Amino acid sequence: MTLSISDTIAWFAETFGDAPGQAHDAEREKLMQIVNARQSLLEIETKLTNQGEHSVPDVVQKVQAQLLKKITLEVAKLDAAIAAMIKATAHFVELAEIIESVPGLGKGTSAGLIAGMPELGQVSNEVAAALLGVAPYDDDSGKRKGERQIKGGRRRVRNLFYMACMGAATRHNPVLKAFYDRLIAKGKLEKVAIVACMRKLIVILNIMISRGETWDPSRYALS
Repeated sequence: MTLSISDTIAWFAETFGDAPGQAHDAEREKLMQIVNARQSLLEIETKLTNQGEHSVPDVVQKVQAQLLKKITLEVAKLDAAIAAMIKATAHFVELAEIIESVPGLGKGTSAGLIAGMPELGQVSNEVAAALLGVAPYDDDSGKRKGERQIKGGRRRVRNLFYMACMGAATRHNPVLKAFYDRLIAKGKLEKVAIVACMRKLIVILNIMISRGETWDPSRYALS
């Protein structure tokens, strides 16, 4: 299945219309655009892969395979551009070292956070969680006590961080996995537990960056 004109327009709109409005930081804005482009291509890749799991005519399968191969090549180019930008900017290098010291967080996640959440390390933990869109909000009305919900925040950064936290909480990060397992044991839904892990981890990153510290599992045991 080929991409329609509307899909292409949507891709450009999301990629280049999301740039943060801090005009004084041109390098970060440029990094944000490249990160957005990479994430958009990965989202298209996921769509095509999911479509390929269903029975489709051979001609469609061939087109999908060609597109997936092309996307892989283009993502590699963007990865190289992102790595070069971070390497060329001392402050980005420092942030990347801190973020990537956390087990489960790789270069793609660190680039997304560097570009999409420059406030990390400079705001309160509550604000950091709200910027990501994982701060719990009351849904109360009168005497009724509703469930706590999350809303708002930066969708693209949140989506990227969600995928990273899912891997970290279920496989790669022993500290986060222990916290996740405790929530599941208490009957929490998997998605709810992942969001709770996201909230914990963004707060930890906020503290680490503010202190200029790399990951220390003994310091950040989660209760």
